[in-house]
Amino acid sequence: MSDLVNYEQDGAVVVITINRPDAMNAFTTELSLALQLALEKAHNDDSVRAVVLTGEGRCFSAGADLKSGFEGRPVSGKLQYEYRPVLSAIALMPKPVISAIPGSAAGIGMSTALYCDLVIMADNAFLLSPFATISLVPDGGLNWILVRQLGYHRAYQLSVESERIPAERCVELGLANKAVPADELQSAALAWAQSLAKRAPMSLAATKKVMRHAMDNDWASSFNLEAEWQQALAGSEDNREGVKAFFEKREAKFKGR
Repeated sequence: MSDLVNYEQDGAVVVITINRPDAMNAFTTELSLALQLALEKAHNDDSVRAVVLTGEGRCFSAGADLKSGFEGRPVSGKLQYEYRPVLSAIALMPKPVISAIPGSAAGIGMSTALYCDLVIMADNAFLLSPFATISLVPDGGLNWILVRQLGYHRAYQLSVESERIPAERCVELGLANKAVPADELQSAALAWAQSLAKRAPMSLAATKKVMRHAMDNDWASSFNLEAEWQQALAGSEDNREGVKAFFEKREAKFKGR
């Protein structure tokens, strides 16, 4: 990792912060790699049960660093070998990843924020797909995300008109889960992550896997995967602890096994 990405652990929660505030946290080759490594570190650390991904300063990320150009790499290569590993690291992590959006998230910053499992925004923040203004196509899987969430017509309109989507509207459209006062964003995101960290980690991981599968597959295969995971989790130590705590009317203490 590098100074481009900060990694801080608070108990069972890790906060990963994109740290190029002078450049509006714009993505470069080095930043993409640092972010991928930070996410993989959280993935591999059993003491981590939830992750917050955010940006330093006044925005989450303005997208690709246009000043640096494409640094000699074909654009498709940049997408496949720089952005895609970051997004895959989010999707494959068995722990919930919350994106906390201050100010704005645009371009690949918007794609990255929306690819997280949960999204919380400052009430003065907005999302922006600016590609039509610079003669490019939405990338980082943004077409896939928007069409599935919004439907084709609304997704196309928001993209080609490069409309700023304010936080309140993002919540209405289902692009974000919550909008909170800007000065409370980081504390609210951390509190949310800490709350999730108390949940059964195997349950969170299995639910994430099944639901991400369900977005791309049919009902039957999703049902089958549910059954497989239910069989795997039933009777586990955490399952027994959860049931016992329910009847004893106390908070369960899960161990991830």
